[in-house]
Amino acid sequence: MLWARAGGPGRIIVDLGPASGEGRRRLEADARAETDFAVKLRATDLNPGSRHSYRIAWRGEHLDGNFVTAPEPGAVAPVGLLWSGDLGGAGHCRSQAGGYAIFRAMAARRPDFFLFVGDTIYADQRCRVPESVPGSDFLARSLRGFRAKYRYSRTDPAVHAFFRTTSVSAIWDDHEVVNDFAGPSEPLMPVGRQAFLEYWPIQSAPGDPTRLYREVRWGRLVDLFILDTRQYRSPNAMPDGPGKTMLGVAQRDWLLEGLRGSDAVWKVVVSSVSLSIPTGREARDSWANGSTALRPDGTPTGFEHELLGIVRQLAAHRVRNVVWLVADVHRAEVIRHTPLPGLVFHELVAGPLSASMGRPGILDHTLRPTRLYGEGGFYNFGELHVTEAGLTVRIIDAAGRVRFETTLAPEL
Repeated sequence: MLWARAGGPGRIIVDLGPASGEGRRRLEADARAETDFAVKLRATDLNPGSRHSYRIAWRGEHLDGNFVTAPEPGAVAPVGLLWSGDLGGAGHCRSQAGGYAIFRAMAARRPDFFLFVGDTIYADQRCRVPESVPGSDFLARSLRGFRAKYRYSRTDPAVHAFFRTTSVSAIWDDHEVVNDFAGPSEPLMPVGRQAFLEYWPIQSAPGDPTRLYREVRWGRLVDLFILDTRQYRSPNAMPDGPGKTMLGVAQRDWLLEGLRGSDAVWKVVVSSVSLSIPTGREARDSWANGSTALRPDGTPTGFEHELLGIVRQLAAHRVRNVVWLVADVHRAEVIRHTPLPGLVFHELVAGPLSASMGRPGILDHTLRPTRLYGEGGFYNFGELHVTEAGLTVRIIDAAGRVRFETTLAPEL
C-alpha cells in the first residue's frame, strides 16, 4: 500500500517496480479534498523479499523512494525492524535546529520496516515551546485539527525522508484522540480514527472499514500481530473482571487463533500499552492492575483478567517464542516474564521518539517479571534483528548509539 498526499486536487501517478528496473507498473489515483488530498494506492503481485523503487508525480512535481517487500511465508530470511512511539508531545515538537533528528538515526539502520507503536501525534496537547517549529500550538477537536497535527509531523524533513525509504506499519494509542480514551465512550474517537486511517497506509478489512488490528507475516521467522488497544476497550475506571476488555471479543479471538496457528519461529505481538508497567492516574490504562509491592491486592482497575486469559491459552497450547513490542511509557525496558511453569515470554519497550522522558519504576508482579534492562531520560527506538540463530534486541538513542543489546535464542 503506497500512501501519498498532494498539495491540492489532481491526479497522482506512481511508477513502481523492482529496483532492478524491470517489470515496472503504473498506479493512479485522484487526490480529493474529502480525504485531505491523501491517497492510498494498492499494488498487488510484487516480487517477494526484494527492494522496489517508485516515483510519485503530481502536477509536474515528483518524489522518489523505495521499500522492501516481505519474503514468502515459508522463506527463511533475516528480518530487521525498528519500533518506537510517542512523537511530538507538548514541549517536544519539531526542533527549529534539527527537526525530529532521531529519524535520521533510524534511517541509518536501513530496516526492512518500522512499527510505529502508538502516539503517532499528540492531538490533545499544545506545543508552545519557542524553539519548536510553529504549527502545533492547538488542541485537535475537529477533523480539520486532527489532520493538521498529522501534517505537522509529516512535513518534518527527517520524518519525510525516512518514510520515503522505509515501510511503516502504524497503530494508534490514546493521544491520536485524547489521553487514556476508551473508544466506545469517547465522542472524538470517530474523527480521530478517520484522520488516522487517512494518514497511514492501512488497508481496510472487507466489511469492517474501521478495523485497525491486523497480521503481518515476514517470512518463516516473524509473524506480527498488531493490536488495537483503544477502539473496543471498556472504561478504564470499570473494575477488572470477566466483563472488562481491552481488545473486545472478536479481536481477542483473532489474536489467540493466530498465535495458536502460526508456524513462524517468532510471534511478535504489538501492543501500544504495556503489560507489567502500571500506567494511568485515577484508573489503570495499561494491562497491569498495579504493583503488588505497594499494595498486595493490586488496584481494582486494569485489564489483567483478560491478559491472564491470553497467557493461560499460550501455556495450554504450548505457544513458544512470543515477544511483545510496547511503547507508551517514555522509557526503554527489556523484561522477561515467567507467569506459569514452562511459559517464558518477553516484553520489549521503546520510546519516546520525541516526548517527555520517563524512568524505570516498580513493575506489576502478576506475570513474575525480571527486568533485564531499564533506562530513561533519552529519546530512543528499538531494533530487532532476527535470524535462524535468534532474535537480537537493541535499544538505540537519537545519536545512533546502541545503549543495550541482547540475543534471545528460540525455544524449540
